[in-house]
Amino acid sequence: MLEFSDAKTMAKAMRASLSAKGVSISHSEALEIVARQFGFDTWNILAAKMTEPGVEEIVLQPAIPILRIFDEAKARAFYLDFLGFRVDWEHRFGPDMPLYMQVSRGELSLHLSEHSGDATPGGNAVVFMTGIRALHAELHGRDYKYNRPGLEKQEWGLELGVIDPFSNRLRFIEKSGA
Repeated sequence: MLEFSDAKTMAKAMRASLSAKGVSISHSEALEIVARQFGFDTWNILAAKMTEPGVEEIVLQPAIPILRIFDEAKARAFYLDFLGFRVDWEHRFGPDMPLYMQVSRGELSLHLSEHSGDATPGGNAVVFMTGIRALHAELHGRDYKYNRPGLEKQEWGLELGVIDPFSNRLRFIEKSGA
């Protein structure tokens, strides 16, 4: 990430180089030129985009819900066969130990855990998406007798809710206007 000192040093070096060639510009003119080199209209805009030295930029990434499961076969039938997720990785501390795995579909990742302390059954996760009507049709086309989700119109958009065999609820929502 750029820091103020980097851009100001560039402006100072440019002024010195131009001065050596007999061209004189003010410090503020040099700062404006540096800002344009970085694709900004003015120095003030560039300065607002840069971080102060020593200040870390905060970047939050999507959360990955951990959902408690109790039966690996039922979890695979629901998440893989019914919802169409794929297994990214699996972990066990040893043979006959609880399963912890990541499943994903598109940009959505979920962690499924048989470990008793990782999550509470009955969790509720909201998944924003587009193409909810196609997902609804896809799920109804699968032979999964325990879940036939409905598509509901809400004031925030369309919602399709599914509940896994462990009482965890996934609420797929396509916002109005999406």
